[in-house]
Amino acid sequence: MRNGLVSQFLAYSSHVHWSSMGVVKSRRAQSLDALAQALRRYTDWCATTNPYLTAIEGFIVLRSDQPKLPSYRLFQPALCIAIQGSKWATFGELRYEYNAGQAMVVTVEMPSRGAVSAASPDEPFLGFVLVLDLGVLHELTEQIPSQPKSETHALSTPAAGVSVVDLSEQALDCLCRAMRMLETPAAIPLLYPGLYREMLYWLLTGPGGGQLLHTVVASSREDRLIAAIHELKTRFAEAVRVDELAAIACMSSATFHRHFKATTGMSPLQYQKELRLLAARRLMLANGSNVETAAREVGYESAPQFSREYARMFGRPPRRDVRALAEFVSESF
Repeated sequence: MRNGLVSQFLAYSSHVHWSSMGVVKSRRAQSLDALAQALRRYTDWCATTNPYLTAIEGFIVLRSDQPKLPSYRLFQPALCIAIQGSKWATFGELRYEYNAGQAMVVTVEMPSRGAVSAASPDEPFLGFVLVLDLGVLHELTEQIPSQPKSETHALSTPAAGVSVVDLSEQALDCLCRAMRMLETPAAIPLLYPGLYREMLYWLLTGPGGGQLLHTVVASSREDRLIAAIHELKTRFAEAVRVDELAAIACMSSATFHRHFKATTGMSPLQYQKELRLLAARRLMLANGSNVETAAREVGYESAPQFSREYARMFGRPPRRDVRALAEFVSESF
């Protein structure tokens, strides 16, 4: 008799558990649908084009009605959030995909290649980019009492400067409230800072938050490595030696190289090369610089070597690439 009652109780508990899980999933799906509808209304109403800058500084809305060709950019620390559709990004040898209801969190400034991979006129890609305040993120990390036990073992190894996490129902609710806040701009300076902190908290403590927490803790312990990365970024046009950067990071050259690649997904040389080529592309597009001038200004002594590496990265020789980009921009207006 007692065993029968226990079996009935366990069956009832299991039913309640899975019913509750269904409710939570349904609420999360409802939050995603509500956000997608709000983003469609907002982008339909806006007179500007993608990306859509909002009244909230560092809170950017994204929309794409079709998949995009891969593009290169210098990624700043940011939250890249997908509400509908999918995107991917590569950092050196590391590739990250994030789908509806996920966020890619970038904590280190890095060259990147990426694109919208799932979008259509009926179901466009919709999402956000939020500029990441590393100071607030580190402060919250220090105040969170404990980390998930299953992931604390990883703290002894370097972490990549990128994580992909699922957005909890609470984090989605913060985004919903931020969208509603756009309707009352006077409230933004008073209310958004607290809402932003709350959203970061739910990201750190939600699904996959342990890995994000590990990434943030590791990056905060690698301040000297970040200082070396910053030195390389500001002096990318110069011949900077790895042992010089390693000295800034207070590491041996071999240790620095290993930590640098674990954090950025690429070697210091590759990082510098991609910075140079991105800068040269900007010079040719924005300033009308010719190939030889752009190559020289970003640190190349050989224009043919510059052209070879440029074509390897962007898929076309410099002149043809810049001409195609200029034609694309003119046709967009």
